Amino acid sequence: MVSLCAKFFVGIMRLMKMKNHGTLDVEKARKDLEGQVFLFKTPRNVKVEPISIEGILAEWLLPKGCNIDRVIIYLHGGSYHAGSLRTHRGLAARIGINSNSSVLSVDYSLAPENPFPAAIKDVVTVYKWLLEAQGFAPKKIIISGDSAGGGLTLASLLKLREENLSLPAAGICLSPVTDFAITGESIKTKAKEEIMLTENEIKQSVEIYAKGQSVKHPLISPLYADLPGLPPLLIQTGTAEILLDDSTRFAQKAIEQGVTVDLDLWDNMFHVFQIFGKLIPESKKALKKIGDFAKSNFS
Repeated sequence: MVSLCAKFFVGIMRLMKMKNHGTLDVEKARKDLEGQVFLFKTPRNVKVEPISIEGILAEWLLPKGCNIDRVIIYLHGGSYHAGSLRTHRGLAARIGINSNSSVLSVDYSLAPENPFPAAIKDVVTVYKWLLEAQGFAPKKIIISGDSAGGGLTLASLLKLREENLSLPAAGICLSPVTDFAITGESIKTKAKEEIMLTENEIKQSVEIYAKGQSVKHPLISPLYADLPGLPPLLIQTGTAEILLDDSTRFAQKAIEQGVTVDLDLWDNMFHVFQIFGKLIPESKKALKKIGDFAKSNFS
């Protein structure tokens, strides 16, 4: 049963009319997301240290007493055209707290200014920097992200495998985008339950991110990739979202191809519900599970 707190925030988001049925205005989408930060405050006792990594803006999030010998790379959501370090700082920090780990949140390149594959190149650059300049062992690194950042997490793992680099300890994906061909049934069947996204908005996001590339390119839509060799994955998704099938179908394929996957479905939860932190019980419990997964996979 959905908690009263969750129902309250669902009501607020419905009143905010977050679903876009018209023409995508990228600048408005960015401003709207930035304007919602007041709902997702950064927890106390987390040190924020801005950094530039070969020209890529990022920030260290260091929960008090965290283990600085391991790091979670965090990739924010925003349909590949919106979102920032600021919009997802609270969520990334809470993942660090629950994982007792430092977090490196990355302000990767956004479309339409920098379409595919710019974002993936940024993540690979950051990963190599952690290995070569910072001396992290691969098994002390986890890559994570939500929504588009979840899809980018999977695409980055595939790219690292392609480059024959040692892969990180694990991947963590919250409501990931895995199928920009938009073939899952949930895009239709969950449309009324969904409170944040629309098929129309996703189609427009695809156009500006893929920019003429095939939407079934495996680094755009990881669902169409060959998956053997990927590290353990946690895929955590609500059942009341149109991207549900992006998670379930990817998980099924990955398991069939020998990847260890924890598919963690939350009944009647909405897209990236974890961002509400302690404000709703479901989010708090989900974050603890993320932390437990991370701690169990770090070597």
